[in-house]
Amino acid sequence: MRVAVFGGGYAGLPLVRRLERRLPATDEIVLFDESPTHTVRHEVHRVVRRPDIAEAIALPFEEVLDRARHRQKRVAEIDPDRQVATLSDGETVEYDAGAVALGVETEFYGLEGVREHATPLRTIEHARQVRAGALETFEGDGRIVVGGAGLSGIQVAGELAALAGEQDADATVTVLEQADTIAPGFPADMRRALREELDARGIEVRTGSGVKRADDATIALEDGSELAYDQFVWTGGIRGTEAVSHRPAVPATLRLADRTFALGDAARVTDIDGRPAPASAHTAIRQAPVAAENLAALLAYDREGARGLEPRLERYDYDQLGWLVSVGDGAVAKVGPQVLRGAAATTVKRSVGVGYLTSIGAVRDAVELLAEELQ
Repeated sequence: MRVAVFGGGYAGLPLVRRLERRLPATDEIVLFDESPTHTVRHEVHRVVRRPDIAEAIALPFEEVLDRARHRQKRVAEIDPDRQVATLSDGETVEYDAGAVALGVETEFYGLEGVREHATPLRTIEHARQVRAGALETFEGDGRIVVGGAGLSGIQVAGELAALAGEQDADATVTVLEQADTIAPGFPADMRRALREELDARGIEVRTGSGVKRADDATIALEDGSELAYDQFVWTGGIRGTEAVSHRPAVPATLRLADRTFALGDAARVTDIDGRPAPASAHTAIRQAPVAAENLAALLAYDREGARGLEPRLERYDYDQLGWLVSVGDGAVAKVGPQVLRGAAATTVKRSVGVGYLTSIGAVRDAVELLAEELQ
């Protein structure tokens, strides 16, 4: 049997690692990802201020996979019903069971000039570009504008403000958010704590300020005002890839078609109680075991001749264990009903990063990441 996993992010890589342990050695497991490395994306913003951390958060697939095979190819299209994928070079790949875990891309919403003039923050290379632009901006004590005050926007704003302090630059970091509050998807007590952290670092926050368009020096806002800038970073939204219908809806079993599953940010998942699961690393990681068990069960059923009723599939139960956002050298964490800040939140942050790397078998990288955290 051939099992194809498309995408090696927070959903795809943990899924492959579980399949390596769960499936018989005679099954072929192939991971398709256009990158040679798995990126620990929740740490990407830190590269803006600590470029050396890039090595610890870019894990070569060949070092973290056991018996699965990685093919460095971009997936152009997936037909989940026919169980066929087409790669960007025209090659077609057939599979007996598969999983779509291609993640998401930055959404610019067709806003005039934003794609052309703003730098997104999805990859390590994006973070390096943001750093280079910031250092140039600091020379003239200019203004850096971050579009979007969700998780990524808050974290990169914190890094930029801290970097300005380290460079003794009198630059302004401004965060724009279309909603009436920052971090609109977070609990109210978490939002309050995050706003206090941003204010304490001198970061200017403008809520109710949607971007309408941008040119090379000015951002036009929906209220008719304009904002001059020297650097523009965009974290304002996400969208699914074009390889399969943009973020298709799947039930709690994660089943997209007969023998094709979809999980992580690549899909809009409804859990066992009908709750929509948010697009987050936490969600993706916790969906991987469900997909692995269901794929393994169906393949075992097929190997036995598909006699009788199909096995009952596992269902994903969304359970938000907590929230964690870093802001410069600080952090805000919500664990149960309690909101943590300062050293307690930073400790939680370190444990989450190290715990994830250890869970996928990247123990050496976990040690390196912890060493970077303690600097």
